[in-house]
Amino acid sequence: MKITFNLAIFYLIFAQMSIAQTSKKMTKEKTDKIAVYQIFTRLFGNTKTKNKFNGTIEENGCGKFNDLTNNALFELKKFGVSHVWYTGVIEHATMTDYTEFNIKQDNPLVVKGIAGSPYAIKDYYDVNPDLAVDVRNRMKEFEALVDRTHRNGLKVIIDCVPNHVARQYNSDSKPKGIKDFGQDDDKSGVFKNSNNFYYIPNQDFYVPDGVNTPIKPKSNYSENPAKATGNDVFSAKPSINDWFETIKLNYGVDYLNNRRKHFEPIPDTWLKMRDILTFWAKKGVDGFRCDMAEMVPVEFWGWVIPEIKKVNPSVIFIAEIYNPNEYKNYLFNGKFDYLYDKVGLYDALRRLMEGHGNANDITTVWQKESGDFGNRMLRFLENHDEQRIASKYFAKNAFYAIPAMTLSATLHGGPIMVYFGQEVGVNPTQAEGFQGEDGRTTIFDYWGVPEFQAWVNEGKFDGAKLSAEQKKLRKFYADLLNFSQKSDAIKNGAFYDLQYVNKDGQSMGYNDYKIFSYLRYTKNQKLLFICNFDLEKSYSTTVKIPQHAFELMGLNPSGNYKFTEIFINKGLELSADAPNGLKIDLAANSVYVFEIN
Repeated sequence: MKITFNLAIFYLIFAQMSIAQTSKKMTKEKTDKIAVYQIFTRLFGNTKTKNKFNGTIEENGCGKFNDLTNNALFELKKFGVSHVWYTGVIEHATMTDYTEFNIKQDNPLVVKGIAGSPYAIKDYYDVNPDLAVDVRNRMKEFEALVDRTHRNGLKVIIDCVPNHVARQYNSDSKPKGIKDFGQDDDKSGVFKNSNNFYYIPNQDFYVPDGVNTPIKPKSNYSENPAKATGNDVFSAKPSINDWFETIKLNYGVDYLNNRRKHFEPIPDTWLKMRDILTFWAKKGVDGFRCDMAEMVPVEFWGWVIPEIKKVNPSVIFIAEIYNPNEYKNYLFNGKFDYLYDKVGLYDALRRLMEGHGNANDITTVWQKESGDFGNRMLRFLENHDEQRIASKYFAKNAFYAIPAMTLSATLHGGPIMVYFGQEVGVNPTQAEGFQGEDGRTTIFDYWGVPEFQAWVNEGKFDGAKLSAEQKKLRKFYADLLNFSQKSDAIKNGAFYDLQYVNKDGQSMGYNDYKIFSYLRYTKNQKLLFICNFDLEKSYSTTVKIPQHAFELMGLNPSGNYKFTEIFINKGLELSADAPNGLKIDLAANSVYVFEIN
């Protein structure tokens, strides 16, 4: 008994010390409560409803830059968005024929889907012709979109795809004096510091077995010598599951020789990519979401990001990165502003939304990320790579996101992201083409998104065709985004995890596997968050706030306080003596945000 008691006391003291340290550090962290709305540009404004499997652009339609009207952007601003991530802007490989506009045709054997993958860049100095009403003036239409976005009080993010390019990369729009990737490569060996690609000498590239294109190629695809494939496959015969439609860019790392680094002189690929990023920054782009950033050496990022911030000091860089062991490296040495929080909060919340997670995993996440970089993690529950919440492959119900999304937006002062259509419960149930039926919205095919088209409403962007349930869901997201950006405690406040004082039977009726509670506070605002992740069960419970927390908030630990719900359950008002905790009835799948007075 004595040993158990001492361990408990040790845990309590350690937890309090840890939280106190976190509280002090968090106020010093970078705080920029931005709200990113990711738009898959090809799909956003498409109002065609035919949705034919493997349909062409004429059959299934395609959204345009011009569909993002002032009205659409005004509604997004009102929705609570600060940054719009236009996905699929830069010209990529496609099976659609634009040769009449002097755009080289791609061989369908090395293109995924009729529309093509937006991550197989074909010309880094041009935009996707699919998105233009007048293909000859496509860049002007994009520039007008950037200007329109800015005039509506929003900032522009586009993709940077630094690790690989399309198999048939060919820039026909590059500025004078710029050379193409690979133009001056020495193809006699696998690796050379000055080369842009890696080669498999004296071998032809083989299109993987099983590639079946809906549009018949006019000729076989020829590549000799074969180039290494984008996902680090140094073989002339990648599999159909590899990124076979792409080729790996060479940043001076000799992968087949113990990954030896050759960064002096500065590799040619570094210089070319700097010029590309500078080109877009000068067009008014406010940020870059960097695809698979961890597949590019951190030394490159640490060099190029400061270079681009000389052009625009306020430009932001967001890294897609999945190795938590590299988080600090890419933030502090690579100089990224933000990182994806996929392997961490997303995974923990997804388990809870599917009904089999443990709320205590959230504590583990914030303990790993707080202090040094908690406010620099981009939180999300959907993006173009992930399955839709409403799909049968995920939560099966879009409303199951309410506690998880609230926590994602309020756990720290950093950015939050919503994927277009998430707010109206998009649920893909058909195979669109190359994408297949997998619970994701296609990124390879021409398609219409019915739930989102109901909000677009033939370009009115008024949501008139949404169901009552969809309107309710969208209102939740709008309220959350606006609330999280306006609340002083969320934007600037410290964080205090209440799990340790409520778990293990310390609070009557508190199930710490399904309930997560925490404080966010500043001098001017004190908030208590209680999230019930149990999808079926309600709880009558007590939520305790320890003396230590009251002291940190500058409140009397023995006082009597009024708890006023200010988010979803507005009007709910409870009183409690601080030592006894707050007695509350929690509905299943619910969240409560109390202001403490």
